[in-house]
Amino acid sequence: MIDQIARRLNRFGRLLRGSLPTPRWTMRRSAVLAAVLAVGAAAYGVSRANSVESEQAARGKYLVRFGGCTDCHTPGHLLGKPDMSRFLGGSDMGLEVPDLGIFVGPNLTPDKETGLGTWTKDQIATAIQTGVRPDGRVLAPIMPWRAYAGLTSSDAAAIVEYLTTLPPVSHKVPGPFGANEKPAIFRMTVVPPSDGGRHD
Repeated sequence: MIDQIARRLNRFGRLLRGSLPTPRWTMRRSAVLAAVLAVGAAAYGVSRANSVESEQAARGKYLVRFGGCTDCHTPGHLLGKPDMSRFLGGSDMGLEVPDLGIFVGPNLTPDKETGLGTWTKDQIATAIQTGVRPDGRVLAPIMPWRAYAGLTSSDAAAIVEYLTTLPPVSHKVPGPFGANEKPAIFRMTVVPPSDGGRHD
């Protein structure tokens, strides 16, 4: 079997050499073949990279939906009527935390004026996992970054990748507002238990 394959390869090589009239022709064919292989390899590399990115974004989409990001960051969601045309484009109502203030879930789309469009991927991941924005401000405790701190680096990167694929939504949310401010916006108030949160 191996001998047959070797004989056929030798015969093919002799035929190929006999069909090429000059060494110059052989060099041209070799150059063309090399170029075709290089283009094919590059296309495969790009295709593979896009596939990995799309797998990562799909994982991020799953985590964003599972993690409840839409609750606070999509207009109308907390009222039971989410506006999916502005998905993750920032809430239209605030959450009031006594003694801290009123916070409106910001725009998470890559809009450069009102969203995360000017943040780097590392800055977004840092805010998700440590609660610290690029300007140094610490996010309100209503943002569950302490829970998200336990995400693996690959899951945090997947969330960031997904957020960067969203269509930009131009929507500047108001706030944040301090404890003594009473803005004229619709809000829900987080009421702590009267017994200090004891669970007996």
